[in-house]
Amino acid sequence: MQIRDLRPLRDKLFFTSADVAEAAGVKLSSAHVLCSRYVGRGLFVRVKKDFYVLEENWRRLSEKDLFRLANHLQVPSYVSLGSALSFYGVSTQVRRNRVESVALKRSVRFEAAGTAFHYFRLKETAYFGFVKMEGIFIAAKEKAFVDACHLNLYGGYGLDWDACDLSLLDRDEALLMAASFPGQTLQSVKKRLGQGGI
Repeated sequence: MQIRDLRPLRDKLFFTSADVAEAAGVKLSSAHVLCSRYVGRGLFVRVKKDFYVLEENWRRLSEKDLFRLANHLQVPSYVSLGSALSFYGVSTQVRRNRVESVALKRSVRFEAAGTAFHYFRLKETAYFGFVKMEGIFIAAKEKAFVDACHLNLYGGYGLDWDACDLSLLDRDEALLMAASFPGQTLQSVKKRLGQGGI
């Protein structure tokens, strides 16, 4: 079987062995073997178990494509923290080949072809403040900031605060969002916004 048999996969951001089976007209068990073989040959990039990207597509992925992949790798999740702050221009810290997201289920990290996808777990009561933009679930800039403050306190998360221009945030909105978090998070948000603190 040749790669030309898998032309339908070129239009997909990512695919599974079931997609390969359908595209190539083979049984699922054969598709699993084919996927392993093509990963070994460098034609497929395996991002996690049964989650692939064509290598030729991987090389052309934009930042927004990586964000879309991040949304699908861990469901539900939304892009947040430094990735969102950089996207909005609040942070000048360049996080090359790294996408940071917030998730409900677990904290986990996936790595593929030099790109890392980091997920930080938040409780359901703190899982809000994101929008769907061009097919991407991403935190509002104020929520990305609050998430970063919270996880900086409780989740071992680090951010170069000196690289952030917090004047670009709506302070009232950030404080409103922080009110749903533990008191120490609210105080940290106030302190970073220059409105009193701990």
